[in-house]
Amino acid sequence: MTLPLTLLHSTQLHCRIFDRLRDRIAPPLRLEHRVRADWLARVRSDGMTRQLAAEMRKAVETAPGRVLCTCTSLGEAADEAGAIRIDRPMMAAAAQSDGPILLVCALGSAAGPSRALLQSCLEETGRAPPVTTLVVEEFWPLFEAGQVANFCAAVAAAALEAVQVRPDFRTVVLAQASMADAAHLLGGLGPDVLAAPELALRCALDLA
Repeated sequence: MTLPLTLLHSTQLHCRIFDRLRDRIAPPLRLEHRVRADWLARVRSDGMTRQLAAEMRKAVETAPGRVLCTCTSLGEAADEAGAIRIDRPMMAAAAQSDGPILLVCALGSAAGPSRALLQSCLEETGRAPPVTTLVVEEFWPLFEAGQVANFCAAVAAAALEAVQVRPDFRTVVLAQASMADAAHLLGGLGPDVLAAPELALRCALDLA
């Protein structure tokens, strides 16, 4: 029997995102969802503590098969524990940008890890385009309330406004999985729009 792919989530709402993706690109794949909303709450209030990092390491080490962490606020610790962090494939793609990058972050706690990973990927390519970070935390209560469509519409509107103010952006990075559906609302915007879930799932499955 093929081992499942274990996904570490910080919200139940991410389960649906990846179930839909699995159905589209890898129907036979078994996904094992593990939701730890408390981990996100703790990292937002206290930062990444040794205790939390140890809990994450244990979760990764005891999981069957590969592990994908879908929360960018937890991504660095997940990476160190041996999991695939959801934003790494997307940031690697963004690092190929030949112009300014707009990094859109759903939470302030995710902005630092997201920007650090993007800068690391840029250093690997030798590119140094300017990166502007846009934190849209004011819309997060919509996502927490399950109003995902309204949340993504608000994120898309904020990104659109930023691009209109600075039309030389070449790439827009939607840094969190929660914002993935905003990409569809930004089609034809001009800059490339990158979202993490599909790129990460394909990476976990070694799919091109």
